[in-house]
Amino acid sequence: MQPRIEVRHNVEGGKGQATFKFLRETKDMNGLCGLYAEVTLYPGSSVGWHVHHGEEETYYILSGAGEYNDNGRIRRVFPGDVTVTFDGQGHELRPAGKEPLVFIALILKKG
Repeated sequence: MQPRIEVRHNVEGGKGQATFKFLRETKDMNGLCGLYAEVTLYPGSSVGWHVHHGEEETYYILSGAGEYNDNGRIRRVFPGDVTVTFDGQGHELRPAGKEPLVFIALILKKG
């Protein structure tokens, strides 16, 4: 199966563009998963601040470095790091450096 690739601009109100490589399509995951994709976020771009309702989102950092806003607490993220944003919480992410930030994004719906 060849993953579908989509370029999105101003993700969640952020800046610039990101490339989404869908590892599984949402329609194939029985309503349990809102997103399962490898995301490439380019320097100068960002995933804007957003709050999750009825779901949670996990990022697994594959390459590059980033600045992650976890409910107002800013921290650096690097390859191998995992972030979790629970139902009712918010987050934001941007590359920190000259390299793209590549990560897996997984959104799980609450039952």
